[in-house]
Amino acid sequence: MQAAISNVKQRILVLGAGELGLAVLQGLAALSTESASITVLLRQATVQSSSMEKQQEIHSISRLGIAIETADITEASVEELAAVLGRFDTVISCVGFAAGRGTQRKLAEAALTAGVNRYIPWQFGVDYDLIGRGSPQDLFDEQLDVRDLLRAQSRTEWVIISTGMFTSFLFDPAFGVVDLNAGQVNALGSFETRVTVTTAQDIGTLTAAIVLHSPRLIDQVVYTAGDTLTYGALADLVERVIGRNIERRELSVQQLLADLEQMPEDNLCKYRAVFAMGRGVAWDVANTFNAVHGLPVTNTEQWAQSNLRQGQGRETTPQPH
Repeated sequence: MQAAISNVKQRILVLGAGELGLAVLQGLAALSTESASITVLLRQATVQSSSMEKQQEIHSISRLGIAIETADITEASVEELAAVLGRFDTVISCVGFAAGRGTQRKLAEAALTAGVNRYIPWQFGVDYDLIGRGSPQDLFDEQLDVRDLLRAQSRTEWVIISTGMFTSFLFDPAFGVVDLNAGQVNALGSFETRVTVTTAQDIGTLTAAIVLHSPRLIDQVVYTAGDTLTYGALADLVERVIGRNIERRELSVQQLLADLEQMPEDNLCKYRAVFAMGRGVAWDVANTFNAVHGLPVTNTEQWAQSNLRQGQGRETTPQPH
């Protein structure tokens, strides 16, 4: 079964073309040849960069038939950004926390100032409503500011897409859950604590399906999940994939909060503490958009089979969510 796709032609702008942005662009290009025109917003410096990596990125975007708009989200004012966003029907932000504090609020304000028909903010992560304000990860409060801004108005439609943690981040050596070099899986909270994950590629595909879905999805939180599993199940699957036993260590909430007290500015300490608490970081797969519409996704074990090597973890760039 395929999710229904709208036939209404719309102008879609994607902000950013990092790991997630590129996946969203690919997902949109695969689904929307007739139903939408797609543009990506990049910095002028990226477009003009002489780096081979950046040029390959631009080439891959052009091959998808996607137009390029330029603006510097960090430097531009709300009004300047609004002038750009206002030319589009749907704006999808793939600009994450790495852009700096205040960026999520600024982009939401620009979208509302522009009066875009629909805005999909960068909320590709946990259930910030359930976690609430004042969590160990103080960046999450800004995500709640964005939700408050969107919910307080009725001119611009919005969709929030909750995806859980990026699957690759769960295995990132820097995050400290799966440490193959040390032969360990470190459970955040307990081995019964659950976590929801979705791969970046699946988030891109599902975001495109959500944006183009008919009937149109508006003013709601939509959940996805490649998998929801306990840290105990994670340890079991790691052993199956690498073919050897691993040591299992439990990192209690109290221990992780103590670590954060010692390193109050360490973002990874903040994330570990939030995920250890287990609130708002996991939901049932059966109720997700992909499960309801029968859309295939990559589960954790499939990702591990493709990306883990004997005795080695895949090096990834830590992605806050």
